[in-house]
Amino acid sequence: MPLPDLSARQSLFLTAFATSIATTSLILSYQALRREHKTEKLKKQVGEDVEEWERSRADSGMGSPDERIEQLVAGKKEKEWRKGEFDESLIREQLTRNYNFLGEESMAKVRSSYVAVVGCGGVGSWCALMLLRSGVGRILLIDFDLTTLSSLNRHASATLEDVGTPKVIAMQKYLKKIAPWAQIDVQIGLWRKGEGEQWLEGADWVVDAIDNIDTKAELLTHCHQNGIKVFSSMGSGAKKDPTRVQIADISATYEDPLARSVRRRLRINGIASGVPVVYSTETPSDVKLLPLPEEEFAKGSVRELQAFDDFRVRIMPVLGPLPAIFGLSIATYILLSLAGKPLEDYLEIKGRKKVYQSLERDLSRREKDFRGLELQPKMELAWEDIGFVFDELYNGRSSLNPRSILQKANVIRWDKEKDLSEDNLVVMSNKDVEKHVRECLQGGKSMKEVWGDDNVEFIRRKSEEARKIMAWRRG
Repeated sequence: MPLPDLSARQSLFLTAFATSIATTSLILSYQALRREHKTEKLKKQVGEDVEEWERSRADSGMGSPDERIEQLVAGKKEKEWRKGEFDESLIREQLTRNYNFLGEESMAKVRSSYVAVVGCGGVGSWCALMLLRSGVGRILLIDFDLTTLSSLNRHASATLEDVGTPKVIAMQKYLKKIAPWAQIDVQIGLWRKGEGEQWLEGADWVVDAIDNIDTKAELLTHCHQNGIKVFSSMGSGAKKDPTRVQIADISATYEDPLARSVRRRLRINGIASGVPVVYSTETPSDVKLLPLPEEEFAKGSVRELQAFDDFRVRIMPVLGPLPAIFGLSIATYILLSLAGKPLEDYLEIKGRKKVYQSLERDLSRREKDFRGLELQPKMELAWEDIGFVFDELYNGRSSLNPRSILQKANVIRWDKEKDLSEDNLVVMSNKDVEKHVRECLQGGKSMKEVWGDDNVEFIRRKSEEARKIMAWRRG
């Protein structure tokens, strides 16, 4: 169809419009080409930067994300780093808080140290983990046992993937991911006298986290007699009170059945003291070794269930955090020793003996007056028994409401009709003692009249608890 005739004005408008479209197209094309060029340039630069980053990480000990994924998928073995190969700046950055706390000289000692951990269960695994995280350069892990599902409630590093594998192998794999520059050696086996001594050669410290009493005593004896520093863990099983966990010399422990047995064996070997331990002053509770099911007895000799001779076959209930607290206490003590800043002023129930003996003297004086004697009698109770009543039974508090901590505490006979014993001893303030002597021991009033039903019932329960504990202590 023929176009209509256009005026000069219309022609000029159409020409301008076509020109603008062409110009816009040219500008857009130029911008697109420019963006494409910049994109390609940026991709090239990013690629070069990534390659440079990967090269730098390869020299430092840290693989690229792709390499890490490939290793996990393919099960590629982690690179073994020789001493001095790993980037020192990365190690120092990882340990910076320890350097800040301990200083250069002390950290140099820590990083050049060697610790052998015998027993890699709940206690040993946490100890080894924190020694490594603190910079210890070489650790030897010794254990014969396999990782079980039931051990995951307390183990520091074991996972579901590790169930059925040796504990030391599971730990070695985990620890190398934390500090690939450290030397983590393993020994799958039971430490035995006459067989395992060479494993401990050159160790700055040995950690005893063994359950078996005889093996524990043999290890401690060997280390003590050969001048090897050793720290021993006592029983963390069947415990629940973290405030009772403390560090002491083996000679100063009490209330811990395992410590008592080990102490006895060490004395037989001529060792009375000189072995630091972590233990709990928590008194025995109703939580005990679980009985074996009857079907196990029906199968034959239960000794066949033992992993080794003299190892228990019954299960000890364990609250997971307690072994960790034991292990962390050991790691802290050893770390400070390695750093040349030993923990020498730790609270070992210092001065408690003097407190108990003072309570004993005051009790003896009151018993003299109560019995009408000229001289103070020889006490039926030892100061250790008085200490048990004061600290363990009544937690250093008054036996009477509101059971507050006393500035000047006293122990005194409770019932004048009964013999003086642990279950007939209470804790009172000076004022309450005077009232009790005047109205109950010398007067004719009953304890209920003077102190009320609540206090009498509370002390009755505590007396019953004391009888059970003392019967358990005496066998």
